[in-house]
Amino acid sequence: MAAPDDVISYFPRDADFATLSEIVEAARAGLPSDVRDFLDGGAGREVTLRRNRQAFERWAYRPRIMTGIGAPDLATSFLGVPLGLPILTAPFGADGLFHPEGHCAVARANAAEGVASIVPEAGTHAVEAVAAAAPVAARIAQIHPMGRPANFAAMLRRIEDAGYGAVCVTVDCPTVGWREGTRHNRFDPDPAVLTGNYPVGGPVALDEVFGQLFTRTEPDWTWAELSERMAATRLPWMAKGVLTAEAASAAVDAGASAVLVSNHGGRQLDGAPAALEQLPEVAAAIAGRAQIALDSGIRSGTDVVTALALGADAVVIGRLAAYGLAAAGEAGVRRIHQLLRDEMHTVLTLLGAGSVRDLGPDFLQKVQP
Repeated sequence: MAAPDDVISYFPRDADFATLSEIVEAARAGLPSDVRDFLDGGAGREVTLRRNRQAFERWAYRPRIMTGIGAPDLATSFLGVPLGLPILTAPFGADGLFHPEGHCAVARANAAEGVASIVPEAGTHAVEAVAAAAPVAARIAQIHPMGRPANFAAMLRRIEDAGYGAVCVTVDCPTVGWREGTRHNRFDPDPAVLTGNYPVGGPVALDEVFGQLFTRTEPDWTWAELSERMAATRLPWMAKGVLTAEAASAAVDAGASAVLVSNHGGRQLDGAPAALEQLPEVAAAIAGRAQIALDSGIRSGTDVVTALALGADAVVIGRLAAYGLAAAGEAGVRRIHQLLRDEMHTVLTLLGAGSVRDLGPDFLQKVQP
């Protein structure tokens, strides 16, 4: 007898992918080796990449039993965006490397599963095209604080005009991280996977916006400069790439409504701490002043629950979403969300938590590494 739609299938005999690991394996098997290494890899000796995963293993759950709770509620909101799951997809660039439809497919999958997209500036498809593909999910657009202020202001206007509800400002990427794997592979993707917003022959060239990543000819922007330039938009914004209490406080003082605790998935500064390790410090610094999201190292529904218990209001998934995209396009990303949802449902039930909003540090205890 078929199970109702709202009941988890613990024995998914007919599913194309029964586990997240199957999706990852399918994605890695189908990608060219250099693209696979680009997706899998991190900066330097990949110390921070490993730390991101190890940090989750240092926490154990303290379940509450016989609580009388019913089915847990996974819904929440972030930056005014309602979410069926406490998950957003990351603004990973070069998305056309993983599937021709890139973030358009991701956004459609997100819309179907109650997840929101953070749409990249250096992506294969323009912010307008992704918004048109799934306006319900394409609610946050990314921008980089570099280049000419006039170009920055023009992109902010495009984001507003396309109907986005918030902006994600990536503050941890003044230059590209030292990535041994991509250098070893002489990785040189087609520029088209990066030029959706700045097409060749367009009014603004990609190099005009991102040239600072490589040339370092201009000084970095300051928080004061970013605050002044973000004052031009009515949209709330999030600072992506925060790892310390000091940076979190500076971001909120500059006008950010949220911060994303992140080390860029271990792809920028090797030797940086795990994002999860820094989450309690950030939460303590800005509690009640701004919302908090976490990325870097999320690989399961259990990881999502741990991050929420340590102070995150939502998590952001990058590699997982890219794996789903590479494995089966829109359907692959949808399956990622379905598996995360089902695992979270199970974990919350076993923890005795009635809602993702009920989670807190009292559900956890530190264990020896």
